[in-house]
Amino acid sequence: MEVVKGIGGIFFRARDPGGLADWYAEHLGVTPVPTSYDIQPWQQQSGSTVFAPFDENTEYFGRPEQSWMINFRVDDLDAMAQQLRSAGVDVEVDAAEQPNGRFARLHDPEGNPIELWEPS
Repeated sequence: MEVVKGIGGIFFRARDPGGLADWYAEHLGVTPVPTSYDIQPWQQQSGSTVFAPFDENTEYFGRPEQSWMINFRVDDLDAMAQQLRSAGVDVEVDAAEQPNGRFARLHDPEGNPIELWEPS
């Protein structure tokens, strides 16, 4: 059986797509979609990716109308949180370490939840 090899893209609606793409590039290093095929898109490191449908009534994402959340792997959660806070981004680091690592939560300018994960 053929299987997919990974995530090829994440697509979602935004009120200000250009501004939001710029925010992700500035604060998280996720570069915008290239404007030509001569430019390389953002490259991620290989590693675990969790594909997890949640119950439609979950409160994990925040707002009830929020149907998705992205989780980014990071090498140093404390350094990333400090970098974001220095830029005025509110970040909540979970004090509890889980068996699979440490987590933090923030929201982009349009209120979309983002989870940061430092794998153990």
